[in-house]
Amino acid sequence: MKFKIIILSLLLYSCSSNYTKLDRKEPYYSKGFAYITEEKKPKKNSPKSANNNSRQKVFNKFLRPNTLVKIINPDTKDYIILKNSISGKYPDFYKVSISSSVANEINLDKKLPLVEILEIKKNKSFVAKKAKIFNEEKKISTNAPVTSVKISNISKNKNLKKKKTESKIYIRIASFYSEDSAIYLKKRILSKISNYDKNKLKIVRKNNKKINLFSGPYNSISLVKNDYTKLVEFGFEDLDITINEK
Repeated sequence: MKFKIIILSLLLYSCSSNYTKLDRKEPYYSKGFAYITEEKKPKKNSPKSANNNSRQKVFNKFLRPNTLVKIINPDTKDYIILKNSISGKYPDFYKVSISSSVANEINLDKKLPLVEILEIKKNKSFVAKKAKIFNEEKKISTNAPVTSVKISNISKNKNLKKKKTESKIYIRIASFYSEDSAIYLKKRILSKISNYDKNKLKIVRKNNKKINLFSGPYNSISLVKNDYTKLVEFGFEDLDITINEK
């Protein structure tokens, strides 16, 4: 009997991408909230005052220093590629720390700062090409007619307001190929974590091959933090967070 339990635990260990920290050969990818820091304003006449890029910083504790990181706004598809900082701090609930200038660059909603973090593993020519494309895109947006930009922004703001009232946040706990494994983990969470709302845990079949265990929905960041902390203390690491998506 004990042997069966051990085998089942090993299966869960191998199927759940978030249950423990693993060394991955594939590029690191995660989705969750960004911790936004306010950078110090440069002194007047300082060389840095004319260079906004010097204040654009990103730090993810799961990636090595100077690793190229792509920060994506999943709502607008805006993104920026930067080198991971050498050091930094942010609460465990968050996925990454970014400076406010980065948030502004990708048009991030600072009240609900959901981002995707992708490690870039490419050669130098690819990086140079992406940088060139990014600069060209910036030129296009800068040269766009003012009237069209204003109309676009008004429409966009209306959509954002609508989304804010309907936004539902979910924690993706794990993915499986077996529904029995998902059910087992759900029962284990409820038996080991005190006062966890069983109605929050949902098993969703994404397709014929993938079954996800979610916790949610939550209507605000403050509400999701409590359960997220409980799951991390239980043993999970680097849990993905999604909005209006299961």
